[in-house]
Amino acid sequence: MLTNSQIPTVEAESSKSLPATDAQARVSQFMKQLQDEITDALAEVDGVGKFHEDSWERPEGGGGRSRVLRDGAIFEQAGVNFSEVWGSHLPASILAQRPEAAGHGFYATGTSMVLHPHNPYVPTVHLNYRYFEAGPVWWFGGGLDLTPYYPFAEDAAHLHKTLKQACDKHHPEYYSVFKPWCDEYFYLKHRDETRGVGGLFFDYQDGQGALYRGPNPNGEAAIYSNQVGTPATRNWEDLFAFVQDCGRAFLPAYVPIVERRNGIEYGDRQRNFQLYRRGRYVEFNLVYDRGTIFGLQTNGRTESILMSLPPLVRWEYGYKPEPNSPEAELYETFLKPQDWLNWTPPQ
Repeated sequence: MLTNSQIPTVEAESSKSLPATDAQARVSQFMKQLQDEITDALAEVDGVGKFHEDSWERPEGGGGRSRVLRDGAIFEQAGVNFSEVWGSHLPASILAQRPEAAGHGFYATGTSMVLHPHNPYVPTVHLNYRYFEAGPVWWFGGGLDLTPYYPFAEDAAHLHKTLKQACDKHHPEYYSVFKPWCDEYFYLKHRDETRGVGGLFFDYQDGQGALYRGPNPNGEAAIYSNQVGTPATRNWEDLFAFVQDCGRAFLPAYVPIVERRNGIEYGDRQRNFQLYRRGRYVEFNLVYDRGTIFGLQTNGRTESILMSLPPLVRWEYGYKPEPNSPEAELYETFLKPQDWLNWTPPQ
């Protein structure tokens, strides 16, 4: 691992926001603890499946723990990863976004998760929280998003309210920027649709400058962030506390939805639609997802990186949902950004 003794002296203003000397160890410990808490709770919720763990090492430095539950009572496949990697050469995906990190060794750690349930009425969910250091450059990033196959507005509202509560403990404008940033990030440009009903997404959070650090200056997240202006400087401890609360918001945000929907009976129509919509998940993760790209560029463990892909999936040429069907409602309302906190059905 890198230590702060290896970080060169930078301007005094930046020095005030540098991580503590034990930052890497503390974040690593939290990410492993979050993995433990989530896998313990999910195994209890499922009641049948057990997580199988593979520990792995990365030749260039680092390693991780991959835990996968397959063929459970609720989850067809549930993967929860912890990883920490370090090395001397930054991947191209990082240098393209943060060129000031060039010439430094790097350290990255995080917990990531994707759950694919059997029942089409139970949504797929994704979580990823991560921390990165390269010399004087550091940031937290990540988020959580929900991908339903069938439209239940109360589920989307519950998730968003739970995430907003976690955000509001730390800054009154976090949710208002990070929610539209999530809609923007988990968006399939070639399909002109969001991946699901969103949640939270943020990146490059180092406590300096504007809250929005994404690539779209004309999007809703950027516009709102510009209206907020530059918030007061938040230090490393502030952001670490925020990420911890976001990570721990997952179980209360998602488990009640699972318990509410898993008993609904379904047939071939619903299952086939679920498998078809899972194809969008594959498309996003292989084409756009930065975590997948970073993992592959840093020679991470391929099986762990691609653990997010569903075990079964189908594509259908020219599919169109039947008018006035639940499937059509998903496309017409749920795959477009909505104010889920204040959602009312269209008149």
